[in-house]
Amino acid sequence: MEMSTIELLIKGEELGSITEVTCEEEGLTIKKLDHFSNPNYISVTLEIGRAVKPGTYTLNLVQDKKKFPLEYTLRPRNVNPDEMPGLTSADFIYLIFPDRFSNGDPGNDKVSGMNQTTVERDSSLERHGGDLQGIIDHMDYIRNLGVTALWINPVQENDQPFESYHGYAITDHYLVDPRFGTNELYRDLVKEGEKKKLKTIMDVVYNHWGDQHYLQLDPPEKDWVHQWKEFTKTSYRAPTLLDPYGAESDKELFVNGWFDHHMPDINQQNPHVANYLIQNSIWWIEFSGIHGFRIDTYAYSDIDFMVDLVDAVLVEYPKFGIFGETWVHGAPVQAFFSENRDIHPDHRSNLPGVTDFQLYYAINDALTKKQGWTDGVAKMYYTLAKDYLYTNPTKNVLFLDNHDLSRFSSVIGADIAKYKLGVAWLMTMRGIPMMYYGTEILMQGFADDHGKIREDFPGGFPGDKFNKFDGSSRTRTENEAFNFVKTLANYRRNNEVLQTGKLTQFIPQDGLYVYFRYNDKKTVMVAMNCSEEENVLEVDRFHERLWAFTSGKDMMSGEKVMLTEDPTLEPFSVMVVEFEKD
Repeated sequence: MEMSTIELLIKGEELGSITEVTCEEEGLTIKKLDHFSNPNYISVTLEIGRAVKPGTYTLNLVQDKKKFPLEYTLRPRNVNPDEMPGLTSADFIYLIFPDRFSNGDPGNDKVSGMNQTTVERDSSLERHGGDLQGIIDHMDYIRNLGVTALWINPVQENDQPFESYHGYAITDHYLVDPRFGTNELYRDLVKEGEKKKLKTIMDVVYNHWGDQHYLQLDPPEKDWVHQWKEFTKTSYRAPTLLDPYGAESDKELFVNGWFDHHMPDINQQNPHVANYLIQNSIWWIEFSGIHGFRIDTYAYSDIDFMVDLVDAVLVEYPKFGIFGETWVHGAPVQAFFSENRDIHPDHRSNLPGVTDFQLYYAINDALTKKQGWTDGVAKMYYTLAKDYLYTNPTKNVLFLDNHDLSRFSSVIGADIAKYKLGVAWLMTMRGIPMMYYGTEILMQGFADDHGKIREDFPGGFPGDKFNKFDGSSRTRTENEAFNFVKTLANYRRNNEVLQTGKLTQFIPQDGLYVYFRYNDKKTVMVAMNCSEEENVLEVDRFHERLWAFTSGKDMMSGEKVMLTEDPTLEPFSVMVVEFEKD
C-alpha cells in the first residue's frame, strides 16, 4: 500500500497503564504510542516496511515490565489499482435504498440483540426487510435497463433504536448491518456485479455517526464529536464557507452543528478521528473491491479534512470514482466544493464530481414553471453557461430525484410526456446520469413523507400483490416508461457521443430548448419543447451543427428525419435525432 504508516486504535480495560508497545517482527516499527483521557483506549502508530509479507504478527503491550501479546493481521491485497475501472461519464448509475428494494433473505430480517428486531412493512419509518441478497437477485433486471453502476445507500451497521432503516446513522464503520447481510456478502455483491458489468458505489458518511456508535457511547476523548452546551443543529447554510462577509459564528454553526439529535457531528479536525475515517475508507476499497464513493453531506464536513481524505484515496487508487452530495443553491456554491480552478482564495477542492443539484433545479423548472427570460427551460441554459466554474463538469452526477427528494413522476403530475422529456434530458446531457430505483416504473411520492419516497419496490418482497420486475405485471404506462428508459440508456451505453461528446447549446426560444452532443463520428440533436403550445423547429437556426447533414434518425421511433423540413414538436415533447457522417 502507498499508506505505509497506520494508526491502530486499541480498546480494552486499563490500557491507560500501558507504558510501551513493542514489536519484534522485522519491518514492523512502532512509531508512536498515544494515551487518551479514557483509559479504555490507546493508539499505536505502526510503520509497515515494504518487505513485510501478509500474515499475523504480534504486538506486545507492556505494563510494569509485563508483556501482553496482541495479534494483528496484515491481509493480502485484494485490488490492483491499475486495473480499477473507476467511474466515468460512460456510466449510468442506479440508486438503491437497500431496505426497500428487495428481501432476498428473510432469515436476516430479525437479528437478536439489536435495538430494532422487528420488520413492519406497514410503517414508513420501520425496517421492511430489504437486503443485499435482494439486490444480487435482481441484477439482471438492473443490467437489462442499461445500468452500469449501482449506488447503494449506506450498508454499515445502524444499531439505532428507531429509524435504523435509512443507514445514515452508522454505529460500526467496519461492519455491514447484519440485517442486510455480512461483510463477505457485500464483497460477493461487488464480484457478482462485475460479472454483469455493474460497478458498485459505496455511500460513505463522514460528517456524523449514530448516537449509538461505540465510539460515541464510550469515546476515547469527548472532542471526537463537536460539543455544545445544549443540542445545537447545523444551520444547513453552506454559503457561510465562502461568504467574504460571513460571520465566523455562522460558519461554526454550519460546520460543527449536529445534523440531528441522533446524528452527532464528528470532529474531523482531531487527527485521531481523521485517521480513523481515512483508514476505514481505504480498508473498504481494498476489502470489497468497490469502484467508487458517494460522499454523504459532503459540504458539512471539515473541508480541509475532505481534501486530505480524497487525496489519500486517490494516491492509493488513482482511478477510483468519487462524487459528493452538494445539496446547495447556486452554481458558484456548488463549484466551491468541486475540483475547481482556484475559484476561491481560501480553498482548494480536489473532489472529482458533485451531485448536480443546480441542473436538477433547472430541469424541474423547465417542466413545472412558465417559460420566461430566465424562468422555465431558460434556467437550463443559464445553469450550463456556468460550467466554466468546474474543472471537469462531465464528472458531475445528474438526476431527476433521489432518496431525499419528491419522486419525479409526482413532481410532474404523472405526465408521461413530461416524464419522457426529463428522461431524455438525463440520458443525453453532459455528466453521469443517475436514476433512483422505481423511477423507471413511475413510482410516486412527495418528500414531506420520507417513507413515501422510499416505498418498497413492488415484487421485491414475499407476498407482494404485483411483481413490477416483470413486464407482464406492469401497467401499460409503466411499461411505456420502462421501455423509454431502457431504449435511451442502452443507446447511451453503446454510443460514445453521449458519453464523451462535446456539447453545444442554443438559447431557448418560446420554451424550445435545443442542444447537440457530437464527436468526429456522430452528432445527436436533442430538441425539448417545454411549452404548452406546439413549437416549430427551425432547422436553419442550427446550421453550424447541422450543415454537414441532410437527414437523421429519430432514436425513439426509428423514423427518418429530413432536414429539408421544419418539424413540429407537440407540447412537452422531445426529439433525439442521430446524424452520422457518411
